Amino acid sequence: MIIKTIPSSWIVSEEHRLDCGPFVKGSMEAKMLINSLSCLKKPLVHLTKNGLSGMYHVGQDKITWVEDLEHGIPFLRSADILKTDLYNSVLISRKQVEANHLFQCPAGSSLITRSGSIGKMAYMRTDMEDMAISQDVLKVIPDETCIKPGFLFALLSSRYGIPIVTGGTFGSIIVHIEAENIADLPVPRLGAVEQQAHDLVQRAADLRVESNHLLKEVTAELELEIGGGKPVEWEHRHVQSFAVETRTINNLFERLDAFHYVGYVGEAIEKAAVSLVEVGTYAKSLRPPIMKRNRVEENGYEFLGGGELVTLEQRSETRISARTPSIEKFIIHPGYVLFQCVGQRYGLFGRPVLANRAIFGKAVTEAVMRLIPNDPHDAGYISVYLATEFGQRLVMRHSAGTSIPVLQEDGASKILIYWPDKAQRHAISDIAEKAWEKRAKATELEDQARTLVEHAIEEGGR
Repeated sequence: MIIKTIPSSWIVSEEHRLDCGPFVKGSMEAKMLINSLSCLKKPLVHLTKNGLSGMYHVGQDKITWVEDLEHGIPFLRSADILKTDLYNSVLISRKQVEANHLFQCPAGSSLITRSGSIGKMAYMRTDMEDMAISQDVLKVIPDETCIKPGFLFALLSSRYGIPIVTGGTFGSIIVHIEAENIADLPVPRLGAVEQQAHDLVQRAADLRVESNHLLKEVTAELELEIGGGKPVEWEHRHVQSFAVETRTINNLFERLDAFHYVGYVGEAIEKAAVSLVEVGTYAKSLRPPIMKRNRVEENGYEFLGGGELVTLEQRSETRISARTPSIEKFIIHPGYVLFQCVGQRYGLFGRPVLANRAIFGKAVTEAVMRLIPNDPHDAGYISVYLATEFGQRLVMRHSAGTSIPVLQEDGASKILIYWPDKAQRHAISDIAEKAWEKRAKATELEDQARTLVEHAIEEGGR
């Protein structure tokens, strides 16, 4: 519960709104500070392309789902715009997107989640332009003749922009924001700071595009090699695909569930044109014990859940006590490969993350498996293999459970993996490490841009 005393003038200025949102989350204070600056201020709607038409979402369009890229394009939901990798997004009908241009927007736009968890933001990159974006995301298209796109994003996602954006929410059960709710958001004009902030944000976006390209290319090349030098035509395209096949089981007491043998998983073993070995031969599996999370306000360790681990910034507001039992098993070190090992198989399960400096020293949930290779330089290769279609299928093979599948340490050690010679593995690892370093650097650059803007506001807009 939040209790706060406010002056009646605030209620009047907000057109007699009586819900608490605008008054308790810092929105009024942020507006007042910006409006007190001596520099020029302009309403957001005066800086977007074609005014209010430059802030839009797709609306209540019924989605037509498809299964292949020939007929569809990737579809990004509100949580997806914050994710590191977009390679396995669901697909929406290409014809539907062509018939409604509101599904898409140009690079340089600011994307704002507008339903449910409101105010999460991402900068639209060039590698997202060919994707469709859901109705739960508000697209803010800057008029580049009036304002630099990167500066606008840095302002909106700053500690002064976010409270004003979230202060415009409405609704009691499922809250929303519309373009009209933030149209009057005051945008201070900060001179040279605008170009500096834009350059930092744009460079961050470029680094993320470069990183995604590197990983996509090396993953595709490895998958092609495993498939025998030609693209694999998968019959079972979804983890829940129906399959009827026969198998001879040598040990009836090991597994009796069909998922372990046929269909989505079995097809990966059948179509691998190279020898596969158990990853436990070359790496240790570690899943921390289930623990009571003793949260602390300061000190302790930053604690990431599985969802936060796969986001662009890999950050969390949660901290857990350094006295947590077995805390050392939760801490991330160089040379780790991580993936979700609890949850629905069509969700985050199995998506690999290479430990990088953005998460070194942080604690990560026990719902995430750690693979720790005997040679730390093999970590990058393992992460790339797990991102291939073969890796994604085979990482699930030893999971157990129907409602909430779980992969334990023993099962993780049995994941089948292609293991080429050392030179090839390390060459792939070098690419993976370079890609993840670009991602970490991108986050730092966006932080620098926001800090520039915030300092300029605090100094009076000079």
